[in-house]
Amino acid sequence: MGPLLGEHDRHLRRIEEALPEADITVRGNEVHVSGPDASVAATLFEELVVLAERGQRVDERTLDRTIDMVRADEKPSLVFTHDILRADKGRVIRPKSAGQKAYVEAIADNVVTFGIGPAGTGKSWLAVAMAVRALQAGEVERIILTRPAVEAGERLGFLPGDMMAKVDPYLRPLYDALHDMVGNDGMERLLDRGIVEVAPLAFMRGRTLNASFIILDEAQNTTPEQMKMFLTRIGFGSKAVITGDITQVDVQGGRSGLGNLEKVLGHIDGIAFARLGGRDVVRHRIVQDIVDAYEKASPEGRGSP
Repeated sequence: MGPLLGEHDRHLRRIEEALPEADITVRGNEVHVSGPDASVAATLFEELVVLAERGQRVDERTLDRTIDMVRADEKPSLVFTHDILRADKGRVIRPKSAGQKAYVEAIADNVVTFGIGPAGTGKSWLAVAMAVRALQAGEVERIILTRPAVEAGERLGFLPGDMMAKVDPYLRPLYDALHDMVGNDGMERLLDRGIVEVAPLAFMRGRTLNASFIILDEAQNTTPEQMKMFLTRIGFGSKAVITGDITQVDVQGGRSGLGNLEKVLGHIDGIAFARLGGRDVVRHRIVQDIVDAYEKASPEGRGSP
């Protein structure tokens, strides 16, 4: 009951605030609920019990997400206990929303997966986690990280250092995720042995990528020609995950290779489109509120006021 109700019944008070039409009474090790929201409250406590029994730490963020998911008729116990990877220092990587769970399942079941959604939804983070899992399971021989260097354009050559130093600022989010998964020493070994390869998107032309897990980040900044070029690089035994946010197109002329792509490729077996939204944001709760506000302000619902 301690982990369930929280220190000084903090969780209980939060549940009562979230479900004002549920009357909740705790007697010993029993919780009694009544009122119009009784069924929702009962389901919520059942889910929290399952999470606690499976060793999931029920903190305030987990509680808030559990409440939101139960309201949406989702099963938090199936989401928060879905292990993706045991990362560096024994930390377990798991999805934090139903949308994220559907995303990682799409990656597992398909050759090409498009993860489309706003900032903070874990698109790149989960793609890297799935790449490391595939590498550890022997499903692929290497991981390839790429991204269009739109902001620099032709100025990329003027940046100091070798190629790694030039593309480092653009791939830093993927580096950070990889570092969290395998640790500093593990990351250095993978880079030194060429098991993890980093390259600008332009360097993909003419290659055939076999037995690889390829992540194309910030894909909204590809041109249609670049996207076609990238997708036709995929070889035998490979997977590709393409992530992007169609509301943040910086490519010149606004011709994004990610726009309307589902209409072109959505019918092909082995290609999946996973769409993440405000409810999948896993950063500070204010980020979710910001994403929701932009979506409401946009006439087309695309996130731009």
